[in-house]
Amino acid sequence: MILASLIFALVAGLLHVYIFSLESITWTRPATWKRFSVASQSDAETTKPLAYNQGFYNLFLAIGALAGIIVVAVGHPQVGWTLVFSSCGSMLLAAIVLALSGKKYLRAAVLQGTTPLLAVVLGILAVALG
Repeated sequence: MILASLIFALVAGLLHVYIFSLESITWTRPATWKRFSVASQSDAETTKPLAYNQGFYNLFLAIGALAGIIVVAVGHPQVGWTLVFSSCGSMLLAAIVLALSGKKYLRAAVLQGTTPLLAVVLGILAVALG
């Protein structure tokens, strides 16, 4: 279960790095802003500072999860699991908030929240049974 939890945390972290790249690097490209249901290039330009900031939140969550995986792997499980649970728990809570924001966000919330949910649940089981 430890390995499965860490793999889900890895996937969650990598997904959040990808989201960072969309929000903070490619936000004003039509393919990106359309993916986020932004109505126009003008709206993408207007919301660029907000998206840029949000992207970095996603990057920092990813870094926390990835650092936690590394710390668990090098033999400091208490610190590593704390990072994994904190980062993946925050990803999961953000996905819940996204889901509660409206039906049109449900698919994105499920995509964003499934891997951190599995990382947290399997990690708790691994730690509790280990």
